[in-house]
Amino acid sequence: MKPLVTNEAPDFTATAVMPDNTFNEAFKLSDMRGRYVLLFFYPLDFTFVCPSEILAFNSAVEQFKEKNCEVVGVSVDSHFSHLAWKNTPINQGGIGNIQFPLVADLDKSISENYGILFGGTIALRGLYLIDKEGIIRHQVVNDLPLGRSVSEAMRMLDAIQFVEEHGDVCPANWSKGDDAMVPTAEGVAKYLTDHIA
Repeated sequence: MKPLVTNEAPDFTATAVMPDNTFNEAFKLSDMRGRYVLLFFYPLDFTFVCPSEILAFNSAVEQFKEKNCEVVGVSVDSHFSHLAWKNTPINQGGIGNIQFPLVADLDKSISENYGILFGGTIALRGLYLIDKEGIIRHQVVNDLPLGRSVSEAMRMLDAIQFVEEHGDVCPANWSKGDDAMVPTAEGVAKYLTDHIA
């Protein structure tokens, strides 16, 4: 697996289950240019950690949309499996009617192109923040039993948008509303003196 940050996100066209439960047989990542995309991979439908992540992202999906960011989930399951999982109540092991697309990577080519296909069978928990130009600006990959932080993904999206708008850089533990750092020797020294030392 190699880092994809600063590179164009590998494009794909695949079948996805849409928020209204229809099948989009020509769902294309590059059709989302002009918006940010939070693209995340999960191992399998009808499992254990996966629904906790999917439901957590679903709870925040409107917050992401307010920031011009689309959320898209991907696994190696078929679109029929995705739909069955959506149609299964949460208290019976399902995910309910989540409001972002679930992409079917049945031939595993998308997971392979992102470098996270594990053992030739399932995807690791990869998460990619893609900017409006289609460039990957952030990626994190977790082992199978380790769920991701939605709040950290939101923080990173805020940081990307802040840097794009202001040109300043975001130091360790920066959150929206915090002071940033001017990317000069003087700016760094001032920030460190004011906030760290």
